[in-house]
Amino acid sequence: MNFVEALSWVNIRFLLDGLLVTVEVAVLSIIFSFIIGSLLGLVRYLKIPAVSKLVGLLIDLIRNLPLLLIIFFTYFALPQIGIRLDIFWSAIAAMTIFESAMLSEIIRAGLNSIPKGQTEAGLSTGLTYSQTLMHLIIPQAFKAMVPPILSQFISLIKDTSLAVIISLPEITHNAKIIYGQNTDYVIPMFVAMALLYFSICFALSRVVKRLKLGVQI
Repeated sequence: MNFVEALSWVNIRFLLDGLLVTVEVAVLSIIFSFIIGSLLGLVRYLKIPAVSKLVGLLIDLIRNLPLLLIIFFTYFALPQIGIRLDIFWSAIAAMTIFESAMLSEIIRAGLNSIPKGQTEAGLSTGLTYSQTLMHLIIPQAFKAMVPPILSQFISLIKDTSLAVIISLPEITHNAKIIYGQNTDYVIPMFVAMALLYFSICFALSRVVKRLKLGVQI
């Protein structure tokens, strides 16, 4: 166990390169999954005949699958049907598929938490259903949805480490390469990884805590 040599500038820079990839995958996955998850959650909330039930079945299927299996699917199975993605985009596709399903349920639950009387009140003032939804229901529901959505994003950041299985050059992958060259570096690398993940996730968790307090107030 040699912390001085293990945490040399060359190794630290290699870990930071991995951190950059982790952040890139997480940010893009967050953006895509939020857009798709919002649409899916809205479709389920609106209870569109046949469509909502079909979407619900698909979401339940994805939510009950391991993320690791979805990563394998995007990288190894999609090429079998003619869809070829590199490691980076395979990881993003897998994260987006999984997180979209999770976020859709958060969004649906948030919309359902608003009393039906709010919709009736909006309609009684002359607003259309879509106007009531956009200007009355969604803004109220969004306040309640923000903390769990951010909590899900924190989980997504940690889940990026699973992409090491397809050799995505993120933090865990790069640390594995470093301690693979010298077994004395195993503990220092695990400590470095823990600190990097902790610093990102703890900062976001503080944001979530503040938002929860704001919602309660």
